[in-house]
Amino acid sequence: MRLTRYTDYAMRVLLYLGSRPDRLCSISEIATAYGISQNHLMKVVSDLVHTGYVESVRGRSGGVRLAVPAKDINVGKIIRHTEDDFDLVGCGECIIAPACGLTSVLDEAIDAFLAVLDQYSLADVLAMKGNFLHLLHAS
Repeated sequence: MRLTRYTDYAMRVLLYLGSRPDRLCSISEIATAYGISQNHLMKVVSDLVHTGYVESVRGRSGGVRLAVPAKDINVGKIIRHTEDDFDLVGCGECIIAPACGLTSVLDEAIDAFLAVLDQYSLADVLAMKGNFLHLLHAS
């Protein structure tokens, strides 16, 4: 299973903000740190603000930060929110789909994939491998 770049960026934003819970961060800062497009991040951050995962503070000293504690952000929920389609093969377009056993096997696999993600919070992911801040372009 391959997740979209949108999901990748959403998780990167959340990880960045979760690693800096004590301050506001700018979208430009996050884009520079990861070496990715600021324009793409603006759309992702706007969505994360709209859904309540991220809080935006306007003004000269403004920025973004997590709106809820990292322990309350479920990875599976984020992935479900940011992904449009979990159809691995496109079974809906296949004429044998109604009688094909592969359809239910693939559905089961997706359910198992999401069940694993549901077991983790953003805080869990941040704690797993240690501090990654030194790996970013501009810490």
